[in-house]
Amino acid sequence: MVRAWFMNYDTSVDQREPHQFDPPQPVSLEELEKLGLLYFQIKNTDDVEKDEVLQKVRKERGYSYEDHITCSREKLPNYDDKLKMFFTEHLHADEEIRLCTDGSGYFDVRDGSDKWIRIQLVKGDMIILPAGIYHRFTLDSNNYIEAKRYFVGEPVWTPHNRPNDDHPARKQYLQSHGGENTTQTRG
Repeated sequence: MVRAWFMNYDTSVDQREPHQFDPPQPVSLEELEKLGLLYFQIKNTDDVEKDEVLQKVRKERGYSYEDHITCSREKLPNYDDKLKMFFTEHLHADEEIRLCTDGSGYFDVRDGSDKWIRIQLVKGDMIILPAGIYHRFTLDSNNYIEAKRYFVGEPVWTPHNRPNDDHPARKQYLQSHGGENTTQTRG
């Protein structure tokens, strides 16, 4: 089950904390879908080739390439620089697909009013962010996640930092999912 909430983003608090309002303000899967995000629960993360849900998604969406990433101080070269880069708000020209196979972390996106939504990923969670959506990623306080990344064709990992509202993927995203407020550039 997806775990998402509106974020109380206090810059004096570590980015790896949940940043929930008091009381929490949950965000439903339906609200995420309106932003173009898709969520799947993958039950067999130990042998993903046998997971029927994953294989169906891969076939339907044409994911022909996959790799595996481990984000931890011990496994990720240039760990501090990479985490800083991942947490810089950006978009991609293609979908971003992540299946958490171990550990945990957060993806942050903005709603149509430019409010931050935090989405928690734990083992078995698969999220698909549409091309052109501004987002960022951070580890949580466990400082560890393993994930499979899926792509259509050759992988392209180029982040286009915000603001980049003239990028074709951003224009297409706004046309498909955005409202007037999402075209504004804010920090």
